[in-house]
Amino acid sequence: MACLSLCGPALSQVTGATALPEVPGFSLHGFGTLGLTRTNDDNAEFVRDLSQPNGAGKSWASKVDSLLGLQANVHLSPQTEGVVQVVSRYHADSSYRPELTWAFLRHDFSPDVSLRVGRLGTEFYMLGDSRLVGYANLNVRPSSEFYGSLVFSYIDGADVSITRPVGSGLLKGKLFVGISPEKTPFSPGITWDLSGSQLMGGYLDYMQGSWQARISHAQVKFEHEQPVDALLQGIGNPLHGFPYLLVFPEMNMAGRRASFSSVGLAYDQGPLKVQFMANRIKHQSPAYADSWAAYVLAGYRMGAFTPYAGVSRSLSDGLPPGIDTLNAALVGQSLTDQHTYSLGARWDLRKNIALKAQLDLLRGTPASRFLVKNPQPEWDGNMTVFSLALDFVF
Repeated sequence: MACLSLCGPALSQVTGATALPEVPGFSLHGFGTLGLTRTNDDNAEFVRDLSQPNGAGKSWASKVDSLLGLQANVHLSPQTEGVVQVVSRYHADSSYRPELTWAFLRHDFSPDVSLRVGRLGTEFYMLGDSRLVGYANLNVRPSSEFYGSLVFSYIDGADVSITRPVGSGLLKGKLFVGISPEKTPFSPGITWDLSGSQLMGGYLDYMQGSWQARISHAQVKFEHEQPVDALLQGIGNPLHGFPYLLVFPEMNMAGRRASFSSVGLAYDQGPLKVQFMANRIKHQSPAYADSWAAYVLAGYRMGAFTPYAGVSRSLSDGLPPGIDTLNAALVGQSLTDQHTYSLGARWDLRKNIALKAQLDLLRGTPASRFLVKNPQPEWDGNMTVFSLALDFVF
């Protein structure tokens, strides 16, 4: 699968056309997915990622994957471009309220050096900047084990990239820094305010022929505490009104960091497409369990049809030794121990439109609760997910 970046001209190259040609230097494009998802289990809800407050059960649901995005590019000069992107999708407040996901100015100081300032999509992991563009992805959605815990979609800040020829390929380095403006679901009806959290990181990317390889690292310093007190009030007030962090100060999140490290490798030559990625997530606070995840995905194009298969795995380090009962229950919500086998097919109906069908066999333990929503006591960690998606760009 070729990586599609929405920064700059990439979306124009996919659509093959420029909207509003009568306006020099201006183009308007879009992308979207009409998706349906259901599972064979009502004891937990399947979500695309943890930014969704709830997901799909045994009834067909469109909210997991359906979305619509519009992007405008304005070329202010041969070296300077403005990009604005708005996306309507199901997110933390259970609405499809359009959100401004990208709004930046890009200036190329030379063909090798670029600076962007404004609202930028996060690039913690390889191919992460195009994870909402279903048409750019071989499968229905990026691996939930790998990308599902990434709740940061964009930052307000800046990045700088430098590209240099190395050997017979190109080496690209990028550094970014910014502040999160987002919120994320914490528990049913309660959100965690991530705004003001500091994000920084970077990656090295090497492209040679049909190969692309990347190593990346990012850190988040949280600005606000988790709303644990609101959660405890809703489940019977086990601390009898005492503030949670007054009783357990070591469990604080504000001012502490989480790190995200990853490696990625992709091959795209002729009909064969292969991806491999692995990550490691570590937290300074014991409030969340550290974890790792990896996946492999391969597809082989035969005319307009591309069957594909993949396997993914996520595993947390478990609970810290000697933890008390209440904190074991809270930290236990961040545990993951599951793998998924995926089979699917993509049918490129025509240029810029693709129909996909996918079967995911999720196999885990009853304690693996992090990457699903609203798990019930009967949840055994196993689920089969059926997905249909119509992806398009214009």
